Order: sequence, then C-alpha cells, then structure tokens
Amino acid sequence: MTTSNSSPAPLPPPERAAYGRHARTRASRSCHGWFEPATGRPDPVDVLERQSASRVPELVPIRYGRMLESPFRFYRGAAAIMAADLGSLPHTGLTVQLCGDAHLLNFRLLASPERRLVFDINDFDETQRGPFEWDVKRLAASIAIAARANGFPAKAQNTAVRACVRAYRRRMRDLAGMRTLDVWYAQDDTDHLRTMLSTAPDDQALGKEARRRADRATAKARTRTHLQAFGKLTRLTAEGRRITPDPPLIVPLRDLLTDTDTGFRQERELHALVDAYARSLSSERRHLLRRYRLVDMARKVVGVGSVGTRCWILLLLGRDDEDPLLLQAKEAQPSVLAPYTDGEQYDNQGRRVVAGQRLIQTASDIFLGWTRVVGLDGHGRDFYVRQLRDWKGIARPETMDPELLTVFAQLCGASLARAHARSGDPVAVAAYLGGGDHFDRALAEFAQAYADRTERDFAALGAAARSGRVTAQVL
Repeated sequence: MTTSNSSPAPLPPPERAAYGRHARTRASRSCHGWFEPATGRPDPVDVLERQSASRVPELVPIRYGRMLESPFRFYRGAAAIMAADLGSLPHTGLTVQLCGDAHLLNFRLLASPERRLVFDINDFDETQRGPFEWDVKRLAASIAIAARANGFPAKAQNTAVRACVRAYRRRMRDLAGMRTLDVWYAQDDTDHLRTMLSTAPDDQALGKEARRRADRATAKARTRTHLQAFGKLTRLTAEGRRITPDPPLIVPLRDLLTDTDTGFRQERELHALVDAYARSLSSERRHLLRRYRLVDMARKVVGVGSVGTRCWILLLLGRDDEDPLLLQAKEAQPSVLAPYTDGEQYDNQGRRVVAGQRLIQTASDIFLGWTRVVGLDGHGRDFYVRQLRDWKGIARPETMDPELLTVFAQLCGASLARAHARSGDPVAVAAYLGGGDHFDRALAEFAQAYADRTERDFAALGAAARSGRVTAQVL
C-alpha cells in the first residue's frame, strides 16, 4: 500500500481542518487499534537476512547477537519488519516527514548549534515522507515493549502508551493554533522540559522525582562532549594522536588491511569521502572544516539495527593533538519505508537522511552533510556525516518505574508532534485526532497487539540462531 503526498497546506485553516476530519473516512481513529499480520506476511527472519545481504558479512552476527538480547533490542533492529506491517494497514494519507524509527531510545538530549540542550529525535536513517501515524505507532509499541521488559503490568503499560499519544495529540492541537514561523522555531529546550515536567504528573512527589532525574540527565549530557569522546576513543602514539582499537567494535583502517596497495587505495577512498562531503556543507562550514586535517580513521559498529552497515569514525586535528574533531561517516541505504510510500526520490540516500533531519529536527549538527564514495569493490555507496557525540543525553528506560516511564513517554509524544508539525499540516492532523481520546485508546490496543507480534518474531530469530540458519555473536 502506498501513500499520497497531496498537501492541504495552502488552504485556509477551516478547509485544512475539514480535510483532516475527512481523513477519518479513509482510516477511522478506532481502526488504528486493530493489528493482524497481513496474509502472506514475509517471514521476519527472511526480512532481516535480505537486509544483511548488503552489509559487512563479518559484522552481521553481531547484529543478530544484539537483537537476541531482549524483545526490545529486537524491536530496535526490526524497523524493516514493522515497515512492511504498517504498509499493509489502512492509513490517513496525512503525510509528514517521518523519523521512520521513532522508538523510545531515539529521543534524547542534544546540543543545538547555539550550545543549548534540547530534547529531540536523534536517528533519521529511515526518514521518509509518509502517514503521521506510522511514527506514532512505532513509538507507542516501543513503550509497551519497554514496559513489558521492566515487568510492568498491562495497566501500567497502557497508561504509559496512552499518556504518550495524549501528549502528541494535545501538542499537535497547540501547534495547530500557532503562527507558521512559531511552529518552525519551537524547541523543547531544558526550560520547556521543566515546564512540561511540572505539569505532566498529577502526583507532587512524582513531579519532584521527574525534575530531579531530568536535571541529572541534563548535567550528564553536558559532559558527553566531543572532547570526552576524543579522550575515550583516541590515544597518543609515536605517530601522534590516533584512534584506539577495540576489535571488532572499533578497528582502525591500518588494522583492517594487510596489503599495502589495497590499504593505500582504501585510505585514498576515505580522503575522497571527506573532500566530497565538504561540498555538501555551506561555505562558512567548509571554511571551518578546512582548518582541520584528517589523521586517522576506523570502522565502528554502531547501534542495533545499523550493525553491519559501513560506518567510519574520522579523527581530524586542528591546531595540535589536543584540538580534535571527530566525525562519523555512516552508510545510508534506502529507507525501509520507501517501498510503501510515494515519497520524494533522492539520488543520494545520505542526502535523504540529511534533508529529513534538517526538516524535522530543531538542532541539527553544524557538520551534518552527505557524500557518495565508490569503494574498492566498484560499488557506489552513500554516506551521511555528522559529529560523533556532542552533548548527548541518552534515556535508560530499564531504570524507570511505571510513573517515570509515563513521564518520559509524554515527553517523547510531545516532541514527535513538534517534529511532525514542521513538515506536515498540524491543523489537518489535529482535526483528524480531535479533542477526545479515541486515537489514544486505539493506539494502546495497537501497542499491545504489536508487542505480542514482536515477541513472536523475537522467538523466530532465536529459533533461527539455535538451528544454525543465522549466526549470532554476543559481545
């Protein structure tokens, strides 16, 4: 099932609202609570194996090993499986720029270019234009799965999911009443987070605990700078500052290659990557990048679903060995949502990621860019590039009790609404959602049904590993 890209944005607000309400004839709000796998649903292990075919072979077992740690870990790596499931369902046709992988751990504290901490989406590998509810459903299901992992009862799971969707719906209604530029400039900075936390919980003690945890996370995020990453990932050698090996998770280029000629060509390829990437930056940022020189590079294993895609960390130095810039160049493959949408076609998948990120994230890295490199095998591969760690605060749902998970879910739902309003029509989406809790209740039902499905798919991957169909490596 593909989606339409028709946009009602030029219409007056009453007509945009009517357009949103009319979308209920295509997909009623209650229909979102239903989930049954489509007839002929692909085998989930087949889906994962097809993805693995284009990845670095020796890293694929690490991906499976990470996915088999828990159903939540599996879910993080199973965006392609869920994309096929979502693509088979009725949809609203109310399109936005989707994150494409809007699970709980892809929301975090980040540094804005103005050096302020903001709460925002952080992963855009699967970004694509599509129906707004696909992101909401992926987020809602992730909450239910995380809550199950913590042993929360069904009532607590549903409370957290409904709180998230309610926060999305109410924030979208607020955004629908704002001026266009005000929507674009809206940020969830730390001051705004404190305001939301002070009004989110009903219990006063919970409010104090949520604010205490938020303040602690903010303070920790400020320590997670590029200099901290520099100290952790590099060391002084006879040749100067170089990346520290940690195989197989971090392997410097010099350790990957034994053939001198191949090593020279690989190094030249990566220098070409940086040169081509620089052309995607604005002139003042190219000027800043030219003040650094590339001194080392290493292959790095990242994430769960991304394991096996080609990812390099690049060490550049400015004035001296203590003036670093760490960049991450990550391979960008077509979005898992692409087969199910009529989204804009890009000649470079890295450019798709960057364009989507700039459209829906309020705090994009100043070094965010893209490039394409023809590798030693003759294949052209697309990459996007950004700084490696700059004031990042990462949530830990496994440490949260039901009340704190509910508060965090609210923050994620509100932040997702703000992101969607930048690229979609908040008036139409808000009108579709309405003032009642029909959509909230439906998404709670969907989240439970999809959590059940995820547990069965997780078991299927486990069975494939035990039978030898796939190889899983636990590190």
